[in-house]
Amino acid sequence: MIRVNNIKLKPGYKKDDIIEAIARQIKSPTGDIEGFSEVKLSVDARNKKDVFYVAVFDVEIKDERKYYGREHVARCEKYEYEYPLPWRSEHRPVVVGAGPAGLFAALILAYRGAKPVVIERGERVENRINTVEKFWRTGVLNPESNVQFGEGGAGTFSDGKLNTGTRDVRQRKVLEEMTEAGAPREILYKAKPHVGTDELRNMVKNIREKIISMGGEFIFNCRMDDIIIEDNAVKGIKTTLGDFETKTLILAIGHSARDTFRLIQRLNIPMERKPFSVGVRIEHLRSDIDYAQYGDFAPLMDAADYKCNIKDRNGRGVYTFCMCPGGCVVASASEHEGVVTNGMSNFARDGKNSNSALLVSVYPEDFEGSDPLSGMYFQRKLEKGAFYQAGADYKAPCQRVGDFYNGKKSVQFGRVSPTYEPGVTPSDLNRLLPLHIADGLKDAIEGFARKIKCFNDPDAVLTGIETRSSSPVRIIRNDGFSSYIKGLYPCGEGAGYAGGIMSAAVDGIKIGEVCE
Repeated sequence: MIRVNNIKLKPGYKKDDIIEAIARQIKSPTGDIEGFSEVKLSVDARNKKDVFYVAVFDVEIKDERKYYGREHVARCEKYEYEYPLPWRSEHRPVVVGAGPAGLFAALILAYRGAKPVVIERGERVENRINTVEKFWRTGVLNPESNVQFGEGGAGTFSDGKLNTGTRDVRQRKVLEEMTEAGAPREILYKAKPHVGTDELRNMVKNIREKIISMGGEFIFNCRMDDIIIEDNAVKGIKTTLGDFETKTLILAIGHSARDTFRLIQRLNIPMERKPFSVGVRIEHLRSDIDYAQYGDFAPLMDAADYKCNIKDRNGRGVYTFCMCPGGCVVASASEHEGVVTNGMSNFARDGKNSNSALLVSVYPEDFEGSDPLSGMYFQRKLEKGAFYQAGADYKAPCQRVGDFYNGKKSVQFGRVSPTYEPGVTPSDLNRLLPLHIADGLKDAIEGFARKIKCFNDPDAVLTGIETRSSSPVRIIRNDGFSSYIKGLYPCGEGAGYAGGIMSAAVDGIKIGEVCE
């Protein structure tokens, strides 16, 4: 088998088109090609008059040796995950949190024979879906099980995006485990893979069942309330369902576990403030974004995404995050009297609107005082402001882009209807956002419109507020991934070491490999 690079394919290509393109690239008869599999697939849309796919294929071909050394041909490289040493201790490790970091830490521990115990404050994913949908319909919030808390973590109600800036080879292990658990095979080769919230939910359940089949255990509706520490080492945890003894505790708590952050502070476990970002969700018609990205080729392409960043007038970074093609904006609060937004897409990405977080960077010097949790309190203040501005019923404040620039409260919406449930209240977000945040958003909308022509459409809508893009704290750990407390391993987004499903899962794998 050989690997053939830089294959160009036109939108709407078929299997025969692939074979012909491979044959042209390596100058072989099409009849010699016995099979192929996708390795990588990306879109080149720099020229809107000539949009095409760029692909890499592993090819089964007759007499493959004669193609060695030819241009665009390489030997196939198969990824092999190197499993860590078996678990040698008699005690069972405890993983707190069943998001991507916790699930993959537990999975690797299960492979090692450790029979991990996973403690999750929220519900198993099947029950959690009903609880969250009830909140969206009625505004009745369960602070223990919601978009932030529960099996699968916050990513369960998202686009299920799997691309990341990290280049860790463990990414491949994550993708292979996900496909084995039912995720679409295309995540193995698409340059910007995504699962979609609908596919991700079933995948999470299957990973749980695999861990259980290897001796692991899951305990849901169980909140950790204290860590038992003796002689500077973990001895166990106290939970709402009783005490658990352990010498290995992985804290995969997620970026919204504010009560756990307070516990960590009370226990004098070192942590620090860190930069993060706040802003809004921006929605456009999907058809407008698709055309802006692909021109006349849009009908032949999947829903378009985008990723933009800029420096605003004050030198702050402003960027799009967690872009959801054909998706919707969802209520993501985890505390009473607070509004939090997030974006979500199904695998098909076939909704009327496309949305993205539009975020401005904030730094520790923006927060009041020097408390390690001051960033958390900064988030909460904005969330409460959004709650009361929109009517104190979990509706979200929302504004047309044109009105946002003119500093006037929206009265009605135009071409773009907001998708947020349980509904929106027309508002003036300038009265909610700190001035430097509002200015940054305005600079970015105009700046991004130079790349995506419809981005500053006056009828695009802004829904606030987005505060949970990443953790406001970092729990300090050493090069061995451990806190100074022996046996305590801060992990994933909540600990400040990841920023998305993939990077959190990779961090979980790393800790699953080294903890003891």
